[in-house]
Amino acid sequence: MSRPFRFGVNLLTPAPAAEWRAKCRRAEELGYDVILVPDHLGTVAPFPALVAAAAATERPRVGTFVLNAGFWNPALLAREVATTDALTGGRLEIGLGTGYVPAEHEAAGLPYGSPRERVDHLERTVTELTRLLGSEEHQPRPVQSRVPVLIGANGDRMLRLTAAHADIAAFAGARPGETAGALDPLSAGELDERLARYHAAADRAEPAELNLLIQVAAVTDDPEPVLRPLLEYKPGLTLDRALDLPIVLAGPLEDVVAKVRAQRERYGFSYLTVLEPYMEAFAPVLARLREESA
Repeated sequence: MSRPFRFGVNLLTPAPAAEWRAKCRRAEELGYDVILVPDHLGTVAPFPALVAAAAATERPRVGTFVLNAGFWNPALLAREVATTDALTGGRLEIGLGTGYVPAEHEAAGLPYGSPRERVDHLERTVTELTRLLGSEEHQPRPVQSRVPVLIGANGDRMLRLTAAHADIAAFAGARPGETAGALDPLSAGELDERLARYHAAADRAEPAELNLLIQVAAVTDDPEPVLRPLLEYKPGLTLDRALDLPIVLAGPLEDVVAKVRAQRERYGFSYLTVLEPYMEAFAPVLARLREESA
């Protein structure tokens, strides 16, 4: 049977305390299940932002989407995770990735490393974080017996690592582009191939929850204006092909709802994350899917 849907929103824009609390409460009002924050220079510091989000809301879980493992060492990260889980009442989900923006590492005075080195560091981080938080001797203690781990993956080795360690396997539906820090969207067929490689590596009694990051969301009878920035970014990409991309949900309400259901059937994506600029735009889709499952 398909998992029930969950919906997260990734809050990207820093804000003063009152404004931050207000948009977290708005996410809760719209029905989002998870309030997420990224880990980029120029955005909010993840853990205090999540503590504030949990204090302003009652129902949603909170999480990182995703931490740049290169910014952290496991011992300090374990302290942050345990403290944040305690202060949010056991509502934390911890998302991890390798990082993909070299300029951020340079600005932070941290090595970026080769792809192999970044994956090595992420694997050490996940393994050590699990060991530390699983030890009764570790202080502080998290509330949850296991803080759920989400890993964002696309490359072959990262997919194997995700299959071995993640409670939630997150797919960006994109690959690194030719320009540093840029991402190129995957076609439906290319995403099929990535999911097949993930499932070939996954050997576990309890299957992981599968997440997809939606890059564009709009309920509209005329999606072309919404997709124009993507079409300009990718010369040669037609409107029809853009609408077929798994990371694009744009069109009339019933069409978007049908595409979300179809992607859960095809790929197994039951947990969808939208970016903050599309939080309001995606809300009617979320509401309709909730009505259908009630």
